Amino acid sequence: MRINGVNNVNNVYKSNKTNKAYAASGVSTSKDTLAISDFAKELQVAKQAVNSAPDVRQAKVDEIKQQMEAGQYNISASQLADKLLNKYFE
Repeated sequence: MRINGVNNVNNVYKSNKTNKAYAASGVSTSKDTLAISDFAKELQVAKQAVNSAPDVRQAKVDEIKQQMEAGQYNISASQLADKLLNKYFE
């Protein structure tokens, strides 16, 4: 059995191709810009200040260490519990 018209089907697909080149008319050639808000700038300054601050307050550590060595550092259990609960519920 011979099927006629196979070439015609191929011609139909070929005719649907578009080979048009569109001219770039009205296209702007401006460059991309970036704008940083004032809030973002302030946030960056604050972040740098936090990063430059020490993680440990050495003066406070030395003071408590000195009190412990002298036997003067006394914290009651209720004071400790209050601090823990306040910290938890903040």
